[in-house]
Amino acid sequence: MKVHGTPTRTIWPVAGADAVEIIDQTALPYSYRVLRLNSLDDVAQAIRSMQVRGAPLIGVSAAYGIALALSRRADDATLLAALQTLAATRPTAVNLHWALARVQACLLPLPAAARAAAAWLEAGRIADEDVDQCRRIGVHGLQRLLSCRRAGHRLEIMTHCNAGWLATVDHGTALAPVYAAFDAGIDSHVWVSETRPRNQGLLTAWELRQHGVPHTVIADNAAGLLLARGTIDVVIVGADRIAANGDVANKVGTWLKALAAQAAGVPFYVAAPRSTIDFACASGGDIPIEERAADELRLVHGLDGAGYPGALRQLPADEAVANPAFDVTPASLVSALISERGTCAASREGLLSLYPDERHG
Repeated sequence: MKVHGTPTRTIWPVAGADAVEIIDQTALPYSYRVLRLNSLDDVAQAIRSMQVRGAPLIGVSAAYGIALALSRRADDATLLAALQTLAATRPTAVNLHWALARVQACLLPLPAAARAAAAWLEAGRIADEDVDQCRRIGVHGLQRLLSCRRAGHRLEIMTHCNAGWLATVDHGTALAPVYAAFDAGIDSHVWVSETRPRNQGLLTAWELRQHGVPHTVIADNAAGLLLARGTIDVVIVGADRIAANGDVANKVGTWLKALAAQAAGVPFYVAAPRSTIDFACASGGDIPIEERAADELRLVHGLDGAGYPGALRQLPADEAVANPAFDVTPASLVSALISERGTCAASREGLLSLYPDERHG
């Protein structure tokens, strides 16, 4: 996608150096800042702090983290320690563990002298595959969006959190069909919920604005009213993990939108690549839910009156706070799942229809 008119990915290796660069997403939407990561610890911190975020991008970043670690030393102990360090950064997004397992399977059989080069190549392949998968999600998802459009009306789309290109390497998951619709000249508009407490909806608004897609930001709690009024044609979100039965873990607040969409008779779609599907996880009840720092609720970040970034305390430092980062939407509330292979019912048989190789896996 584009930043200030320039085609840009969210992560890329630095030519001639053992380093990668990322868009620092904690600076958005107020400032566009590129950050260089030079080590395994830099990558682990970037994932924990959400300088990189979004399930697919977390997985790609972890793969590059292994490459950075092995650029310095490539014995078994270093590889296994790097895998453990990255696996511990965030628990819910399964793409992280998928990418680490793939890199481990690729590198562990190799002699130490061959591992660093192989790690960089494998990380690059994972990144390129993510771009292609997200592009294909856009193609398949566009057909679903078009099926929801009312004749003679603008297509009204609601989303939650940020499942655009900032959450992937490029294109995005839930927003890939939105960009496909816009690029095809289809009259469409996106309703963006702010997604407190970290306000990832502001990232969605920033990238939609960069691409020129019409959109409106709403308070999270306004979603139900808009759905009840018949304002919305379709809801589409991403996912951090999809269980084998079709249950979906995504940013907290997703379940509430799914409930409201069902009550309003509005289709609710989930878009995600293969790396987000966890066939080893039987149901949503088995998905670990990350509990994040309480200060994410106690503090509000933004710009002051002079335009400088800062934090404003809205709760006392000793105020008791619960901050679960995700919730689980039951498969029964999901109209369909959209992946790079097509669309399917949110069920085990539906997923296996797209990924038959997992039937005996």
